[in-house]
Amino acid sequence: MLIQRRRMLTSALAGAVALATTGLVGCASTPAAAGAPPSGTFTFDATDKNKIFVRRWTPAQGPLRGVVQIAHGAAEHSLRYEEFAAFLNSRGYVVYADDHRGHGQSRVRSGALGDEGPDGWNRMVQDEKTLSDLIRKECPGLKLFLFGHSMGSMIVVDYMERYGASLDGVVLCGTSGVFANADAVIDISQKAAAADPAAPSALLGQVFVSLNAQFTGKPGAEWLSRDPAEVSKYLADPLNGFLFNNEFARDWFVGLRDIWSPQREALIPKNLPIDVIAGTRDSVGANAETVKLMLARYQTLGLTRVSSKFYPDARHELLKELNRAEVMSDVAKWLDNLTA
Repeated sequence: MLIQRRRMLTSALAGAVALATTGLVGCASTPAAAGAPPSGTFTFDATDKNKIFVRRWTPAQGPLRGVVQIAHGAAEHSLRYEEFAAFLNSRGYVVYADDHRGHGQSRVRSGALGDEGPDGWNRMVQDEKTLSDLIRKECPGLKLFLFGHSMGSMIVVDYMERYGASLDGVVLCGTSGVFANADAVIDISQKAAAADPAAPSALLGQVFVSLNAQFTGKPGAEWLSRDPAEVSKYLADPLNGFLFNNEFARDWFVGLRDIWSPQREALIPKNLPIDVIAGTRDSVGANAETVKLMLARYQTLGLTRVSSKFYPDARHELLKELNRAEVMSDVAKWLDNLTA
C-alpha cells in the first residue's frame, strides 16, 4: 500500500568517433535509414562522470527530416515515449530520449530512484546539452528540436535560456509557466534539505496530491489522463511515481524560480521557434491559465515565433490522452513546417 500511495503522489511531472570517445555502450544493430545511427540504447558520461542512459529510435527507411530530443517528466522514464517515437519515426524523425539522473536506468550516488545527486537540477539541464552535442555528432546536418513534457518542459525552458541559439525549435508540453510564492516555498524546502537531505520530500508530495483535487478530491493519478487504461499502466510501472528527496526538491524549486524570472526569460533567442501545447484541464498549468500567462510574457519580450494550442478537456499527459493521435499529428505538422 505504501508503494501504491507513493506512485499516486507524483507525476510524470525527456558516428563511430562519438561512440568511442563518449562512453556510448549497448547500441543495437537494428536497420536504419541511410546515414542514420541504429536504433538502440546507450549511455554517455555526464560532466560529473555519472552514466546517463539513452534510448534512440531511428526510421528504418526513407529520407530523414530532423531529430527530436525528448526530456521526460518527473518520476517517469524514457520508455514511456516509445509510441510517440514510433510515430515520429514514421514521419522521418530520429528520436532520442534519456532517463534523467535519478530516473529509470540513470542512477547516481545512492542508486535510488528520486536521488538526483548534488546540484541535481543544473546537472539535469547540462545532461540534456551533453546529449544534444552527441546528437549533433551522430546526425550532422539535421535540425535538432527539443520536446519537453511536464518537468521536462521546465528543463527545456532552462536549456533554451542558456543554449537556445544552438536549437532549431522547442515544444513545451504540459508546462506550468508560473511559480507562485516561490520565496516561501524555497524557504521551506531549504529547511527540509538542511534537516534531512535524503528523506522523501513531504512538500513535493503535498503538491502532487493537490493536482488530483479537481477530479476526485483525494490522492490519485486521474489528473494524468482521461484514459483509465493509461492511468493504470502508469501506476503498475515500478519505475513511475517515486518520491524525490528533500535535496532535489530544493534544487528543483530554485531552478523554477530562476527560469521564470524576467532576467532569465530575456535570454531566450527572439527568433527561436517555440510550440506550447496543453490541456484545458491540466492541473499543472492551472487548466492552461498559467500557461497563457507565460505566453503573454513571451509576447511582451518580443519572441516572434511562438505558437500554441490548447486541447479541450485534456489533462496533463497529452501523449497518453484519449486524443493523443491528434496531439502527435499536430506536433509532427509543426516540425514538418520547420524542416520543409
